[in-house]
Amino acid sequence: MADKPKLQLGSLLIQKGVISEDQLKIALIEQKRTGDQLGKLLISLGFVTDATIREALSENLGQQSTDLSNMIVDGAALRMISKDVAKRYKVFPLVFDKAQRSLMLAMSDTSNIVALDQISAMLGAGASLQPMLASESDINKAIDQYYGFELSIDGILHEIETGEITEQSAKSGSDEYSQPLVRLMDAILADAVQQSASDIHFEPEQFFLRIRYRIDGILRQIRSLHKSYWPAMAVRLKVMSNMNIAETRAPQDGRISIRFSGRQIDFRASSQPTAHGENVVLRILDRAKGIVPLDGLGLNDNALTTLKLMLARPEGIILVTGPTGSGKTTTLYSILNHINTDSVNIMTLEDPVEYPMNMIRQTSVNESVKMGFANGIRSMMRQDPDIILVGEIRDEETAQMAFSAAMTGHQVYSTLHTNSAIGAIPRLQDIGLLPDILAGNIIGVIAQRLIRRLCQHCKEGEIANSIERQLLGLSDDAPEATIYRAVGCEHCNHQGYKGRLGIMELLKMNNELDDLIARRATAREIRKVALDTGFSPLVEDAVRRVLDGSSSLDEISRVIDLTDRLA
Repeated sequence: MADKPKLQLGSLLIQKGVISEDQLKIALIEQKRTGDQLGKLLISLGFVTDATIREALSENLGQQSTDLSNMIVDGAALRMISKDVAKRYKVFPLVFDKAQRSLMLAMSDTSNIVALDQISAMLGAGASLQPMLASESDINKAIDQYYGFELSIDGILHEIETGEITEQSAKSGSDEYSQPLVRLMDAILADAVQQSASDIHFEPEQFFLRIRYRIDGILRQIRSLHKSYWPAMAVRLKVMSNMNIAETRAPQDGRISIRFSGRQIDFRASSQPTAHGENVVLRILDRAKGIVPLDGLGLNDNALTTLKLMLARPEGIILVTGPTGSGKTTTLYSILNHINTDSVNIMTLEDPVEYPMNMIRQTSVNESVKMGFANGIRSMMRQDPDIILVGEIRDEETAQMAFSAAMTGHQVYSTLHTNSAIGAIPRLQDIGLLPDILAGNIIGVIAQRLIRRLCQHCKEGEIANSIERQLLGLSDDAPEATIYRAVGCEHCNHQGYKGRLGIMELLKMNNELDDLIARRATAREIRKVALDTGFSPLVEDAVRRVLDGSSSLDEISRVIDLTDRLA
């Protein structure tokens, strides 16, 4: 990119109030030193986000950009355009969306009408192109690196079967993309991301390796490979996640960071020794999906207003509760993203940091250097924070420190493992906190679950019968209700569901509830008063999702106990 557009980009960002003159000067000094693009430097310095730069480029140049470094290639996209065509028009295929028949294409000149017309004609009728700006040198490097190799999982496995793959080749750093094993692991990671998996499980059995994805909260077996593949695959995963490849008898943790579909994807890796070899699980951390706007959490208008009132309180603690995998972290990050401004100092203590965020001081718990949750909070209190996020309240010491921070004028966020919002009160008492400390210091509690969303292409509607109406809490004189059930089609891999959505209950504390807590009232008493003051239980939010056609009665029954309604 020429110098003039770079200066225009900086001026535009200053004009929009995104960066200051000082920040631009710092970036320009770094640009002289490194020669990198201004936009890329502003992102790496933490002054702006990818989205901000993309919007500025779109406004300034009428183009969207992408970074081709450290990416995973979509084999289906690569097969759409030959190497000769890619070199001739200086393009590189990134991702092909089969459902939309849309090809994302990196181009050195996104205004090259001839190239766009020729490639559109090659793809055929009904296909669309999504051009993304990339440097010519990056495109040429990508063409040389990725073309000419088998990229499908089946093709790579055939290549491995007919050649010799050793653990040594997995460790090789020179010309690594020529190694089938390297491409196999990339293909599996890309496949999991494309299928919107949240976890990848590599599970060695006595004679074979099972590969499973967790999609929409449910584990699905994807492949079974011969056991002989696993040692070299495990080494490759360890190399990618910076684990010790020589250690096979102790659990290890690591992290992988790649680019796919033009966005950053992180994987949190965990290895565990088992009877048949090391079990490896990768948690997929997609930043684009992990941080959603506050109004994108799916709350109804009343609940969203309640949440915003809770966030407006200057001090106290807000708890998010629910079982593992219920979306607690996503909710917390969305809240932090909503309140993240230059005027507040936000500090987090997590186990580990999942999504890096600009302007927020994030720290990972490290027990080996005595940086546990309690010690971490004690240390952060000396860093002049306004808002503190504690990853999880696990014990009395952590709870005492979190509430001490809340009582000394800080806003504190944390998670707790309970089944309901009201259940957080007896749980904190069970940990060892006195009712006097709890009363007046809890702003509110959010309890949540994740339910699968019905596939919009194949769901079928039917009139609810008498038992279903009872489960949904509909009175006899209420009008007929249409509910939907899962069917299954090619859009949802014949599962009947595609994607997930959150259901929540918000308990906003008030003086009456604080008085009940102070005198050790039972959960039943607290619930009765909460309901009288507008509290809407989790089951009501779930029912709302059934009645609006987002999910099915079978699905919410899997997540929430509805049997009380049949009594």
